[in-house]
Amino acid sequence: MSQPLENIALIGAGTIGLSFAALHLRSSSTCKVVLYDPRPDLDSHVLSLLPNYLPPTHESVTSLLASERLLFAPSLEEACTPSTHLVQEQGPESAEFKTDLWPKIEALVSPTCQLWTSTSGIPASVQSVGMSSPGRLLVVHPFNPPHIMPLIEVVPSPATPEALVESACEYFSRIGHRPVVIRKETTGFVANRLAFVLFREACSLVQQGVVRVEDVDKIVEASIGLRWGIKGPFASYHYGGGEGGLAGFLQNVGKTVKDVWSEGEGPIEGAWVEKVVGQTEEAYGAVTPQNYVERDIITRRVLEVIREEREAIAREETET
Repeated sequence: MSQPLENIALIGAGTIGLSFAALHLRSSSTCKVVLYDPRPDLDSHVLSLLPNYLPPTHESVTSLLASERLLFAPSLEEACTPSTHLVQEQGPESAEFKTDLWPKIEALVSPTCQLWTSTSGIPASVQSVGMSSPGRLLVVHPFNPPHIMPLIEVVPSPATPEALVESACEYFSRIGHRPVVIRKETTGFVANRLAFVLFREACSLVQQGVVRVEDVDKIVEASIGLRWGIKGPFASYHYGGGEGGLAGFLQNVGKTVKDVWSEGEGPIEGAWVEKVVGQTEEAYGAVTPQNYVERDIITRRVLEVIREEREAIAREETET
């Protein structure tokens, strides 16, 4: 069991920083969060925005400040100290900024302090080039907003010890998030790569006049967005293949898949079918009727909640 992460320093108080502050504070009644950001209006900025990230029944920001569970640090040196258990950075998405920052932080904290960066795409191996122990730095990339969205992509560099990866995964699992270890550093990690490929195709279809922007959003919201929020693409297509699973799905619609791919990035090289089918069958097993029952129960409930919330919002707007 790794040491508790009770003394947390957050570098950067933008939307991601405040979202993580809310996540850490709500997940432990004893942890202390120190916020450092050079902006001159840090106090008023946090007081006006952080309440929007905390649950309605949570202790108020004023109370958190009074009890010193939430603190504002006027300098990096006062934010990062030998007693800090975790430093998490959400600063500008600039390799120059981050490579300059981490050696300074490393010199201020203890050797056991964990060092996380919430970068959207700059690998730990790039950010840590000036550090004495570059393997200490670990990417923990959230999907915005992290106080709500459960995904955390944990992306080690080749120098990162497995114990640090396990510690981060243990922490986020304990507070109800879903950490996923990305096994190789790659531009944009995984969630953004998937999202940006879809976004590029959406932009291309709009540019070609195939569909309008608002209709793309309707299509995604009413189909793959909903479906993949319940089961990811491999599980979804595995179930879509019936008794034949993913292999059956690819056999049934494989030509359409290849035709679409040929208009875009082109075919995947290598024996990819065998690899993805093998891993899918290993992960999910044979398709059974119960898979469809569970999928449909969750899907119907999600649709009900979406409808109920939209109707409630519409009523509030009408009343005001």
